Amino acid sequence: MTSPAMRPMKPFRDHRAIHFRFQLDADAQVGTITLDRPGKKNPLTFDSYSELRDLFRDLVFASDVKAIVVRGAGGNFCSGGDVHEIIGPLTRMSMPELLAFTRMTGDVVKAMRHCPQPIVAAVDGVCAGAGAMIALASDLRLGAPSARTAFLFVRVGLAGCDMGACTLLPRTIGQGRAAELLYTGRAMTADEGLAWGFFNRVVAEEALAAGPTFAHSMTKTLLHQEWAMDLDAAIEAEAQAQAICMQTADFRRAYDAFVAKTKPRFEGN
Repeated sequence: MTSPAMRPMKPFRDHRAIHFRFQLDADAQVGTITLDRPGKKNPLTFDSYSELRDLFRDLVFASDVKAIVVRGAGGNFCSGGDVHEIIGPLTRMSMPELLAFTRMTGDVVKAMRHCPQPIVAAVDGVCAGAGAMIALASDLRLGAPSARTAFLFVRVGLAGCDMGACTLLPRTIGQGRAAELLYTGRAMTADEGLAWGFFNRVVAEEALAAGPTFAHSMTKTLLHQEWAMDLDAAIEAEAQAQAICMQTADFRRAYDAFVAKTKPRFEGN
C-alpha cells in the first residue's frame, strides 16, 4: 500500500477545459467540476474525456483540495458520449483506434478511484451512459428527485460492460439489480436508486472537506484495495493504515481538541 504521505503535494493548478468548468472554493477547499453543455444535457466529447482524466490524475498531488463535487449544468447531470461528436466517428474507426478510445474512457474511472479526495456526484435529471459511470465511480452520490440514471450501452448496440460497470455496479446495488440495468438499459428512478443503495443520504460536501484529509485518503485507498483481499490481509492492511494515521498531526489535533472540549480543525497532515 502506497501512503499518500509519500506523494509530493502542491496547490492545484488551474485547469483549462472545453466542456466543463473547475472551480475551487478556497475557504471550504472543495473543488466543483461542472459539466457545462446544458443545451445538449452535458454530453462528453473525446477532449472532455481526456481532460477529466488529466484533472483527476493531477488531484493526486493537490494540497489545497479536500473534496470534489461533480455536477451538471442546466438541470441534467450528463447524457453520456455525444452522439455526433463521439458515436458517429467511432463507427468509422479501426480496431486499434477503438481500443485506444475505450481504454481512455476507462482511465477516467481509474483516475477518479485513485485520486485521494472523496468525490461527491450531485445527480439531477439525465444521468446516462458514461455520465452514469462518472456518478458510479464517485465515492458518494446525491440524487435529486428528477434523477434518471441509465447504463444504456445496450441500447446503442454495445455491451453493458463499459468503463468498469460490471465490477462497480454489482458491488454498489447487488448482482441481480445490476444485471437488470445492464441488460435492459432502462432508467433507474431516484427512488429506486435510494432504495438500492446507488444514492446516499444527503451529506453536505463541506462536512467532508472539514474532516481529516489524510485519513479520508486512507479510507478511500482501502475501500478500493480490499475487494481483492481476504479478511486476514484486509485487517492487516487496515492495521498498517491506521498506525500511519496515528502518526499524523491531525490525530494529535483531534485528541487535543477533545481534551479542550473544542472542535478539531484538521489541516491534512
